[in-house]
Amino acid sequence: MTGTEQGANAIVVRDAYKHYGDFVALDHVDFVVPTGSLTALLGPSGSGKSTLLRTINHLERVDAGSVTVDGEFIGYEKRGGVLHELRERDVLARRTQIGIVFQNFNLFPHLTALENVTEAPIALGRHSKEDARELGLGLLDRVGLADKADRYPRQLSGGQQQRVAIARALALAPKVILFDEPTSALDPELVGEVLDVIRDLAQLGTTLVIVTHEVGFAREVADRVVFLDGGRIIEQGPPSEVLVRPQHPRVQEFLAKVLS
Repeated sequence: MTGTEQGANAIVVRDAYKHYGDFVALDHVDFVVPTGSLTALLGPSGSGKSTLLRTINHLERVDAGSVTVDGEFIGYEKRGGVLHELRERDVLARRTQIGIVFQNFNLFPHLTALENVTEAPIALGRHSKEDARELGLGLLDRVGLADKADRYPRQLSGGQQQRVAIARALALAPKVILFDEPTSALDPELVGEVLDVIRDLAQLGTTLVIVTHEVGFAREVADRVVFLDGGRIIEQGPPSEVLVRPQHPRVQEFLAKVLS
C-alpha cells in the first residue's frame, strides 16, 4: 500500500479473508473508501456486508489480509514488518476514530437522549460536562431532536432513537462513520427521517459506509456502490453503473427482485 493510495482513501481493505468454521464470510476482499465519500454495501442476506463493515473497526478480526483507517491499523501495530495485536485498551482508543450506528440503536435505556450523546466524550476525558452538554445539544439539534434532549429512549420513536444514535456516533468527531442497516428495524414511515440525516452528513463530506437494502437511497446519494455475494465483491462502481446498468447476472437478478 502506497502513501498516495492511503492519502486518497479513508479506508483500505486488502485481501481480507474471514471464516467461521467451514463458512467463508469474506473471500479475499479488496475494498477502498475514498475520503469524504459515501459507499453503500449491497447484496443478499449472508453475503458478507455486515462482516466487512465490522472488520473496519475491528469488531471482527480478519483471518488474513489487512484493514487500515487513515493509514492506521485498528487492532494491530507493525513492528519490524510484523503485525502485533494491540491490547484491548489500545484497540478501544483507536476505535474511537470510527463511529458506528447499529440497526437496533443500542442506546442506554437509563440515560436521556442528551446523556447518551455525551457519555463517551465525558468518560474519555474529551470534554468537561459543561462542554459536552453544549456539544450534545448541538448534535441533537443537527439531527432534528433539540426538543427531545431530556427524553429517555422508551419515550422516543424508533426513528428518533436512531437519530440519537447517529448524534452519539458524531460526538467523538470520528474520521469515518459506519452504518449497519440503520433503517431495517424501523417502521416504513420512519425510514425517511433517518435517511435524511445520513443524506445531510454525506453532503457535508463525512466519510460514510452504509450497509443497506434501500436501493433507491443508494442510487440517489452514494458515490460508490459495492455489491457482495458469497463473501466476494462481484461488482462495484458508481450507482449510475451498478444500479442502472449492472453487468453481473447476480446483480441483475437481485435488483430485478428488489425493484419489482
